[in-house]
Amino acid sequence: MRKIVILISGRGSNMQAIVQAARNEQWPAEIVAVISNKADASGLDYAAGLGIATAVVANKDFSSREAFDQALQQQIDQFAPDLVVLAGFMRILTTSFVAHYAGRMVNIHPSLLPSFTGLATHRQALTAGVKIHGTTVHFVTPELDHGPIIAQAAVPVLPGDSEESLAERVLVEEHVIYPRAVRWFVEGKLTLDGDLVHIAKDAA
Repeated sequence: MRKIVILISGRGSNMQAIVQAARNEQWPAEIVAVISNKADASGLDYAAGLGIATAVVANKDFSSREAFDQALQQQIDQFAPDLVVLAGFMRILTTSFVAHYAGRMVNIHPSLLPSFTGLATHRQALTAGVKIHGTTVHFVTPELDHGPIIAQAAVPVLPGDSEESLAERVLVEEHVIYPRAVRWFVEGKLTLDGDLVHIAKDAA
């Protein structure tokens, strides 16, 4: 059984989608912990209600990003995860932290990377006037939002879209492709070849 630790900062809707998919689809994996950098993250209550271990490593308690990342790494490693999943975890991670989990840490970003990295992606898309927007699951590397791409899903940008309406349609797709990508990892369907991800032909 593969062990998964999920990091969140808020309600963790993608975390919830992954937890439910893992249980419903009987993955060869266990969500062993959900960890947040915010004590009031509502996703912690959801996880605890399902009997999943939870922990808080509050970034406000540390004087530097490096000190926070070191404490977070120590907390994560207590669970000996095979995969670390960032699910709305709103922290920029240090190079040493990312290197420690190289090839076994994934993130979802609400745009079709490499377009619209960083924050306010839906606003960026609307300002740019693109007709197609979407979401990307990728391995995490030191360069923000630039890791090898595992999966993407596209949605149309409709006339009259607001940031909120566009975000809602993108989130629906996030809840589909993120659990699928995590399942591929735990089932051994992904091969990381430099900057490219190869997906097994029999991956569902």
